[in-house]
Amino acid sequence: MAALLAAVMMALLAVVVPAGSAQAARNFTEEGKPLLGAVLEWGEDTAGGFSERLGASPAIFGHDIAFPFRASEENDIREFLEQSAGQGAHAMLTVRPAVPLDQVTAGAAAAFAGEVRRMQGGFKGQLLIRFAPDMNTSWVEWGQQPGDYREAFQAVAAAFRDGGARGSFVMVWEPYLGKDYPFDRNRNAPGPGSEGFNLLDTNGDGTWNGSDKAYEPYYPGDDAVDWVGLTAYHDDTAGGTAVNTVPRAGELQEMLTASGGESFYGTYAAARDKPFMLQTSAFYSPSSGGAAEADIKNGWWDQVLGVAGSADFALTGAVVWDERTSTRDTGVASIDWRLTGNAGIADAAHSRLEEAPIVTGPVTDVSSGPGFVRSNTLSGAAAWTVGAALIILLVALWQVPARLGAVTAWGYSDPSSRDSRVDLLRGLAIVFVVVNHLGMVSLFQLLTQEAVGFVSGAELFVLFSGLVVGMVYGPRAKDDFGTVVDLTSRRAGKLYVTALVVLVGVFLLSLLPAFRTDALTTFVDQGTGGAGHEGAGRTYDLYAGMETLFQFPVPAQVLPAILLLQFGPWQFNVMGLYVVLLLASPLILAALNRGKAVWVLAASLAVYAVGTVTRFRLLPSQFEDSFPLLVWQVLFVIGLAAGFHRRSIVAWLSLHTGVVVACTALAFAFAFVSWGNPYLANGYDVRLAIIPDTAYRAMYDLFFGRTYLAPGRLLNVLVLVVAAYAFLTAYWKPVQRALGWFLVPLGRATLYVFIMHVVLIAVIANIPALQQENILINTLAYAVVLGLLWAMVRTRFLFRIIPT
Repeated sequence: MAALLAAVMMALLAVVVPAGSAQAARNFTEEGKPLLGAVLEWGEDTAGGFSERLGASPAIFGHDIAFPFRASEENDIREFLEQSAGQGAHAMLTVRPAVPLDQVTAGAAAAFAGEVRRMQGGFKGQLLIRFAPDMNTSWVEWGQQPGDYREAFQAVAAAFRDGGARGSFVMVWEPYLGKDYPFDRNRNAPGPGSEGFNLLDTNGDGTWNGSDKAYEPYYPGDDAVDWVGLTAYHDDTAGGTAVNTVPRAGELQEMLTASGGESFYGTYAAARDKPFMLQTSAFYSPSSGGAAEADIKNGWWDQVLGVAGSADFALTGAVVWDERTSTRDTGVASIDWRLTGNAGIADAAHSRLEEAPIVTGPVTDVSSGPGFVRSNTLSGAAAWTVGAALIILLVALWQVPARLGAVTAWGYSDPSSRDSRVDLLRGLAIVFVVVNHLGMVSLFQLLTQEAVGFVSGAELFVLFSGLVVGMVYGPRAKDDFGTVVDLTSRRAGKLYVTALVVLVGVFLLSLLPAFRTDALTTFVDQGTGGAGHEGAGRTYDLYAGMETLFQFPVPAQVLPAILLLQFGPWQFNVMGLYVVLLLASPLILAALNRGKAVWVLAASLAVYAVGTVTRFRLLPSQFEDSFPLLVWQVLFVIGLAAGFHRRSIVAWLSLHTGVVVACTALAFAFAFVSWGNPYLANGYDVRLAIIPDTAYRAMYDLFFGRTYLAPGRLLNVLVLVVAAYAFLTAYWKPVQRALGWFLVPLGRATLYVFIMHVVLIAVIANIPALQQENILINTLAYAVVLGLLWAMVRTRFLFRIIPT
């Protein structure tokens, strides 16, 4: 009888208390005692590492996940849940839609929720689902679409509640601080007269501007939302020039109660009796002067703890610190958002934390497993065995030709003036570029993403471009300098026109409603751009403002911006760099022809040093964001000088084999160290744990940064080319049979391949099966794309129109 009564009571409770209601969702927190949370740089940091640095363990850890679910992310999510369980913490999944919001249907949401439940398995903590945060901003793809967003959120909430396990999922609604709302207009935002626009126009005056409420249009409803959250950082840059400032007194409280035309806490937490989550951090740029890091972060941490412990914000359920850092590749400053990056600041934060009513972990049963070990990682003896194998391989490659006479016949012996070794290396470089620009997760990335050292296809592409110019035009510079100027100018002009055609063509293509061009017209921030890690996931419109080309009169700034290549696909922007350098090449060739090679190289290195230190932009062109002219010219000039003096350099290296040995050994060493990168391309990637993650990151940023060609990266490029050229000289015939038939044709038409790969990127972006990150399918697609490019080169498809 008692059992029957209990069953009846449970059934009644299930009806009276809706699944996922605020009351049910709050059962793992206590009013007035918010949980400490952290979002880490997963892959480079660990839950245990952060807890050790802070001296306390968070009660919530956060991780991103794509919607729809991608199989390639499964290992990462499982490892994240394992780390959270090992600290006795709850877990928060930030769901970032990879499809338009109108495709977040009930069926798609149910499939996604099912995958999350499957991965959750026996996880003992709560799982917070933070769906499509910052939806009121312009920089996320799902931003400023209130009607579609509400429906999508409701579909995801229903999917998690319909699948059972009622108490284990909590839906979090979290917009971005509305201080500067409505920011820039998202390209997908509804236009005037539409139902969606009426939602944005909260005051009904027919316009959408700062007088409209920043949060109200996007609220999905009390039934769908369990927790409300707000992303609010101390950052006075407004997306512009880096500036280090001490937080103003009461700044955070003002954010929570008087931003975006609403009191966020009062309207969405207090009035609705919803637990409140604050996601926050503090801007600090080490190279920008101004206030000290300790003053900024300690001051902001004090405000965070003060708000969290205040009776005025008693419904605060969690404060989550964004513990990440970045190099501002497209700007002028590195940004460090971390609370524990500096031991003194971490100690001060811990002391203040002990005095605050913040709940730290563990808050659930701690996993009794052996502890987290990153998958696909070799450490200890296994890692050093790989190093020993490289040494054995190096010795073998050097000694075999001398010991075995038959191997000597494998050497390069082509008497023609065209150097096929250079063509093969150019072909390899363009393959690297194509693979990385297509951006699909595949087995090819295991070979192209800094797998041969701290080198990408871009550095090789620029170096070999200069090398070919030196080889082709160098011999003519002395006796026919006028012709050299004419030919290089004509080629630069043809490439400039090609760049304009691609720029405008992609823009016109983007106007077709049924054709997706986001892969070319937008750039998804990986946390290394101007906004730092706060901007990770932001989508930047590379054609912002070009739509005014159809206005009358056309705004005065638009046409100059087009002519200066300030718009265009990011995959193609290096073309602008090449045009400028090609125009300057006759002057450099003239100096080389007069025996001034040392002066040319010295001047180039001096300009490189100035560009690296000052990070000065010479032109407003888009390529300066990724390929600063003052910096990247050094690779082109070195290549130009090497091409001009190729025969004498090859002869000198033949007589000084010790230099070749040293370059080859150094190239092997760089490759070995690069395999210790904590970043893994996919589940098949393997990492050598020879350097602690934090030390590796610091070393990488200091010596091997890409955008400003840190000295270690520049050296790596040069020794790798010497080593690869020497290897091809000794082992040409087997390499030519294995790969030369494929790479040499591509290398002889690199510009053609570079131009055509933009077209293929647009095609790939419109094939749904290739957007799911299935590694095997994507690998097959890469093989097809590369094969197609090779076939087009062999058949000289459109060679009369497209530069080669």
